[in-house]
Order: sequence, then C-alpha cells, then structure tokens
Amino acid sequence: MEERQTLKKSLKPHWVWAIALGSSIGWGAFVQPTNWMSQAGPLGVIAGFGIGALLMMLIAVSYGFLIKSFPVSGGEFAYAFISLGRTHAFISGWFLTLGYICIVALNASAFALMFKFVFPELIEKLHLYQIAGWDVYGMEIIIASAALGLFGFLNVRGTGLTGRMQFIFCSIMILGVLAITFLVGGQPGAGLSNITPAFPTGTTAFAAIISIVAIAPWAYVGFDNIPQAAEEFRFSSKKAFTLIILAIFFAAVLYSLMIIATAMTAPWQGLVAEGQQWGTGAAIQDTIGTMGLVILVVALTMGVFTGLNGFIISSSRLLFAMSRAKILPEAFSRLHPKYKTPYVGIIFTVILSMFAPWFGRQALLWVVDMSSIGVTIAYFYTCFTAFSLFKWSKDKDFNAKKHVVAPMKKVIAGVGMLASLTFLSLLLIPASPAFLGIESRIALISWIILGAIFYLAKRKEFVKIPKEELNYLILGNKKIEAKNRE
Repeated sequence: MEERQTLKKSLKPHWVWAIALGSSIGWGAFVQPTNWMSQAGPLGVIAGFGIGALLMMLIAVSYGFLIKSFPVSGGEFAYAFISLGRTHAFISGWFLTLGYICIVALNASAFALMFKFVFPELIEKLHLYQIAGWDVYGMEIIIASAALGLFGFLNVRGTGLTGRMQFIFCSIMILGVLAITFLVGGQPGAGLSNITPAFPTGTTAFAAIISIVAIAPWAYVGFDNIPQAAEEFRFSSKKAFTLIILAIFFAAVLYSLMIIATAMTAPWQGLVAEGQQWGTGAAIQDTIGTMGLVILVVALTMGVFTGLNGFIISSSRLLFAMSRAKILPEAFSRLHPKYKTPYVGIIFTVILSMFAPWFGRQALLWVVDMSSIGVTIAYFYTCFTAFSLFKWSKDKDFNAKKHVVAPMKKVIAGVGMLASLTFLSLLLIPASPAFLGIESRIALISWIILGAIFYLAKRKEFVKIPKEELNYLILGNKKIEAKNRE
C-alpha cells in the first residue's frame, strides 16, 4: 500500500475561527443589503438570517462530532464515504467543489465591483462587451485576476501565513462594521425609525422570511471550511464545534448590523427604489460622507480578502483529499517541495476563478445561486453520517471505534438532515419564493451532466481500489471501517 500524503499542522484555534467567519461573511454583507431588503424588508432579512443561523448550528453538531472523530482533509467528502461509500463521496465532493470555486470567483468580482463604485473612471475603461445587461470592462478583469493571483501566491506559501492574515483581516472587518453602525446611528435624520415598515408591501411576513432562510446555506457557507483544514490543526480537534458555533454567531450578528446600518440611513423603501449599483455604498456615503465610505470600503475589502483566502484554502484541500483517494488526477495531491501545501489545487482554483470576470457579474450570480444546492447536499451527507454513527443504545451493531451512545445528538443530527432537505426543497420546488431561476437550473443540470461523465470515465479505475486502501487514503487509519455501498 502506497504512503499517504499528509499536510503540515500549522493552524491555531483563532486562525481557524477567522477562516470560518471570514469565509461566511465575504462580500455579501456589504454589497447585498438593499437587494435583500427589496425581497424581505429589514426585519425579514434579520429574522431570516437569525433562523438560518440556528439551523446551521443544529447542522454544526454533526460537524463537531465528525471533525473530532475524523480530523482529515476533505470534510464532507470523507464523511459521505464513511456512511455511504465511494459513489456518494464523489457526489458530495463534486458539488462542494463547485460551491467553493464559485464563491472564490464571486469574491474576486465583488472586489472589482467596489473599485467600479469608488473609481468609476478608472474601471470603466477597455469596454469589451455586454452579457445579460452587464458591461464587462478589461480593468475589472485585471483587478479581479490580480486579487486572485495574490491570494493564490500567499496560499502556496503556507497556511501559517494565511491563517495569521485571516485573523487580522477579520478583526479589521468587525471593527469596520461596528464603526459604520454607530456612525450612521448618530447622524441627524438617520435612525431606527427608517427601518419601518418591517416587511415589503405585497408579500406576507412568512414568505419574506422564508426567502432569506432559503439562502442561509450560501450565507453561512464558510463554517464548513473548518473540517477541510482539520488535518492542519495545531490543537485538539475537540475544539472544532465551539469554533463553528462562534463563527456562525458572529456571522449572524455582522449580517444583521449591516442591514440595520443600511436601513437607518434613510427610509429603506426609497433606498431600494433608487436601484443603485451598490446601494449600501451610496447610502453610507450620503449619510456619513467620504469617511463612512472609506470605512465601508476597508470592511468590504477585508470581507472579500477573507472570503478569497478561506475558500482557496478549502477548495484546494478538498481537491487534495479527492486526489489522495484517486478520484481526481494525482497532480492535485502533490505537495510543494518547500512549503508543503497542495499547490496544484491552489493554482487550479485560482486559474478557474479567473475565467469568471469575463462572463459578467449577472451570469456569475446565476451559477452561485445554483451552488447553494451543492453546499446543502454536503450538509445533508454530514448530518446523515453523524446520525448513523450516533446510537440510541449499545445494540448488536455497536462498534466502540465508530459509534457513540448519544440519543440527543442523534435527534439533532436528524433535525439537521430535515433542515438540509428543507433548504433543498425551497430552492427546487417551483412554488417556493426561493425557487432557482431558469439560468441557475440550466447551470445546475450542466454541472450534474459533467459530473456524471467524469465519474463514469473514472469509475472502473475507482471501484478497483480495495476497500482497506481507500479507508487508509481517505481517513488515515487502516483499521477504520467504512461501508462501501454503491
């Protein structure tokens, strides 16, 4: 049996927390508030994100247990293998890879969008063409590509460097959000009175809140970066659950504060009706001037940087784990000779993401909406695996190496499975207020077909690998048994 490649242990607890939080926040909290309010109103957005955070915390119980039991790179890919075997492991990893790379690409395009708002004359040069009503400029592509290239280079240098940077970026982002909220609240004419009415006219409160709950898997995707980095922990994997809960909690607070800050600037329905390219930026600048815009730009920049950094780490680790299991080409599991990082996966993620700005922001949003499906599927596999390993009592199938008697946690894992299926239903059922648009559905079907072609091409080779060897390659322990049902 060949020797298994392993990653260097270099991540401290507060760095891992920052990877999860920074990845969860990204660009959305700073760019999307007016779009979300047009859909659900200020209270609808805050309530939707609050409910979404609680559902994510239920799902996090399963993550905490599995990270503690199986601290290996690959996360949901490895968990699906444990409970359902190699085919489901591929499905989980395939959808999750899509979700991660899409979010890297969208963060890069959000960085270019910020420049477009602050320095329009600089960005609106080298006009190339228009896609779905969005003008694509050469300078946008250059800026997005430069940001991707920088973080790709830093990630190749090692997680010690990027983990430390992530914590610094997160701290600046949190301070920026707090400063904006307090500065807006202290301005004449601004205040909580502008937040009314709580919900948009023409829709029910329930429909408004549900439309936001449906995007919770996308809004909080990032806490699941923790299992992707589990192999690199320089601390006990038992701390993972606490770090996930703290990351989700802080993400919910930051989302809510940005909604409140934006809505307090002026009557929110007027803000939404203006249809600004960057509604939050315009609202903050009009209320607290250039200083407010500078703080917002710094906070957004930190959000984008933490999102880029966190998801480059996660996507490259997922590709590394799938390659180590011989599902993907061997190149993805090669480690840099000096820095011991999965540099091929990092370079692949960066290059693939560099194509995105060429297609315009609107086209990219279709793909990201669809990628919520992939993330939710990964959540389901994680909860299902935890549910199968938690036991009501020591029955005849009980194996002390795999199982633990925990009736309450088994119930929570079951609720997590139901929550994941609910998210999927909201996105896939036509009558749902969060039903995917036609473009997103086409992108989803295309990705499924591509995955099926790829899997069928690799299937003969993949199924020939002995069960014991796969256990070792994926889980790092020859003695751990995993069901290999097809």
